[in-house]
Amino acid sequence: MIALYTVVSTYIKEDALAAVGAANPVMNIIILGISGICIGSSVIMSSAFGAGDLKVLKKEMATTAVFGLYLSLLITALGILTARPLLQALKVPEQILGTASAYLAVTFLGAPFTYFYNALSAALKSIGDAKTPLLFLAFSSVLNVGLDILFIHVFHWGVNGSAAATVIAQAASAILCVFYVYRRIPLLRVGWKEFVIDRPLLRQTLQYGSVTALQQACQPVGKLLIQGAVNTMGIEAIAGFNVVDRIDDYACLPEQSIANGITTFTAQNRGSKKEARILQGFRVGLALEASYWVLICAATWILKRPLMGLFVPASDDGVIRLGCSYLSLMAFFYLFPGFTNGFQGFFRGMGNMCITLLGTFIQTSLRVIFVYLLIPRWGLNGVAIACAIGWSVMLLAEVPYFFCFIKTIQISDLCA
Repeated sequence: MIALYTVVSTYIKEDALAAVGAANPVMNIIILGISGICIGSSVIMSSAFGAGDLKVLKKEMATTAVFGLYLSLLITALGILTARPLLQALKVPEQILGTASAYLAVTFLGAPFTYFYNALSAALKSIGDAKTPLLFLAFSSVLNVGLDILFIHVFHWGVNGSAAATVIAQAASAILCVFYVYRRIPLLRVGWKEFVIDRPLLRQTLQYGSVTALQQACQPVGKLLIQGAVNTMGIEAIAGFNVVDRIDDYACLPEQSIANGITTFTAQNRGSKKEARILQGFRVGLALEASYWVLICAATWILKRPLMGLFVPASDDGVIRLGCSYLSLMAFFYLFPGFTNGFQGFFRGMGNMCITLLGTFIQTSLRVIFVYLLIPRWGLNGVAIACAIGWSVMLLAEVPYFFCFIKTIQISDLCA
């Protein structure tokens, strides 16, 4: 997405940048909802792999794939039909409404590919292979950049070209995962006759996945509501907010990856009944989150203007000024999502999805409330402060619960 914003801001006008930014929160809900279901599935697969139950591992993979096919096709159809009404409900300015709705409709075509990449990525991570999905994602990102330049700069297809490039890149990452699994990973290879839904596993997947999907979707729903508040501030504020939002996504991605590692590690050791290692891995994960924050905080704060310059021409001084002020605060606040992600990863790995949903709901609700309270006085900086408030209260809820939880799950070694 960072690459997309760079290309769009380089070759297309500010209005197009704002249109892409206004459409993305809707797509983010779908993507995070899909990834939530896949995360729920990965907990089951990781636990089965840790227990050495390869039959359940394959059944879960087949169940996730078949269910996901129907779900993603339904999402695509509904998304295309409702793209414009959704953006109208978000008070997207009429000036960019047509461009944003067209971009969103094309992007919805990539939902099935997004689902299958996430599902196969979760399967690979569940057996300890986190490197391969990352390589395919990196290839997909490079392909996306190349196609963005080709479709926008050479073919002059505008933001529709950007959407098409994204869909093609998503398809490439999904296809690469399929070929890799069937050629290199016999452990995950599922025959055509095995592609059936196992109802007990589907119920468990939906139990974990639906709660996780709701939890994953809470944040973009919050962003949608926040976007509605920002949209009333004009094109400059919309562009500045969405540029920083993309930088935030990039900055927080390693924190989320560490949390996913904590989830897999916890679930695998829970399945193999190696309880003594669970808390040890969690502590290492939190240390990694803190260490990463030091690096990203310094880099973001020092390089805030060059980072804004990647997306916004130097002539758009108002957008750059607003974005730099907002980003200066966010750089210091990145510590909070690092720790919240770490705790979320632990709870997911232990199969306790309800607390992850509750924590995210608390964070999102407070963030939205304080955005509407603070924006009239502090503008975009109020959004950053609202984020910090939401994350802080989320930690105040989850940390005490964590200590209570490890005392009630009868894992004596955890408290040693």
